[in-house]
Amino acid sequence: MVAMSDTVTLTIDGKSVELPLITGSEGERAIDIGKLRATTGLVTIDAGFKNTASTLSGITFLDGEKGILRYRGYPIEQLAEKSTFVEASYLVLYGELPTKEQLANFRERLTMHSLLHEDMKHFFDGFPAKGHPMGILAAMIGSLSAYYPDSLDPDSDTDLHIARLMSKVSTIAAFGYKRSIGQPFMYPKNSLDYGENFFRMMFGVPSEDYEPDPLAVAALNALLILHIDHEQNCSTSTVRLVGSSDASIYASVSAGISALWGPLHGGANQAVMNMLREIRDSGGDYRGFMEQVKDKSSGRRLMGFGHRVYKSYDPRAKILKTMADKVLPKMGASDPLLDIAQELEQIALKDSYFVERNLYPNVDFYSGITYRALGIPENMFTVMFSLGRLPGWMAQWREMNQDPRHVIGRPRQIYTGAGERNYVPVGDRKGK
Repeated sequence: MVAMSDTVTLTIDGKSVELPLITGSEGERAIDIGKLRATTGLVTIDAGFKNTASTLSGITFLDGEKGILRYRGYPIEQLAEKSTFVEASYLVLYGELPTKEQLANFRERLTMHSLLHEDMKHFFDGFPAKGHPMGILAAMIGSLSAYYPDSLDPDSDTDLHIARLMSKVSTIAAFGYKRSIGQPFMYPKNSLDYGENFFRMMFGVPSEDYEPDPLAVAALNALLILHIDHEQNCSTSTVRLVGSSDASIYASVSAGISALWGPLHGGANQAVMNMLREIRDSGGDYRGFMEQVKDKSSGRRLMGFGHRVYKSYDPRAKILKTMADKVLPKMGASDPLLDIAQELEQIALKDSYFVERNLYPNVDFYSGITYRALGIPENMFTVMFSLGRLPGWMAQWREMNQDPRHVIGRPRQIYTGAGERNYVPVGDRKGK
């Protein structure tokens, strides 16, 4: 629910303009500058859009100061503990927790669409065996537009495309992994749920009847739930911006995958693993490493701590820490990198340098360790992030297209280049 009651007054060159003040359902307030340029001739500059709300959304509420994350009003802690990825995805996509019948129908739809068109299998042969799985995933998702040309019609069956995309993305991800290690593809099995099927397609072989560990499936569900949505981040904003042109859901999600690929976004958990490995390989002196981090001249960076939004403990990190403590002993994954990670966390939580700077562990700090314990290779970490974030991207795309205020995205700029000048023939030009 949005309230538009008060206004703020902006005075420019002695002239005043009234701008609406919007209040969201959780008390967030914003100045609506939608008519600023039309009434004053001015635009605003906000590098990275850190102070600019690009949309009104009813999907995710995030309070970084208090460490709160909710999907459709439900605390992330409750969903990670009690829900499944498929159920939480339905919630994010459609606004309410499903009834028993709705959930069964949704699961059946995902099962029905989990197979790929056989022609698509040939695409995997065209990629280098060591090609990064994120590049393969983005290309394969984009190609789905060609297999489902009805998606190019803005009025086509959105729910059908959502089911297709959510079910096929895990198959594409698993096939890409199998291709990279030279193993035959494992087709999805209708009797298994989403998480079980993914593990089977990743780690099963035709000669064996693979059964994933229930704890591993529970951990995967929690990991994916924690990544479903996170407000208007880089990749989500990309999906919305691309989708604002009436691009298909497949093209929009493919763009989101590319945005997520960057190490400052979805690739951050890989950076954490690289940091932990560096500490291990240099003798395991984690205390010395943390002292170097505090010395700005050393150039050392502490990956997986702090967050652009959270100014307290990332609630997702708390959940993953508990999950990692359960998963590693059960998986037989005694890992020196986890020991180093835990020591770094203890230092950061007690040392005033890190406490004063709100450098608490974030979700990336423990997600890499947990994926590693589950047998997921590091080059698949960002792919796993994509699997989790997919329902959020689709929910945002769907919400945008159902919004009557929906317009194509078109940010402004302030030009800083050369002023007008006349063309000079090549023979008359003088080098500088």
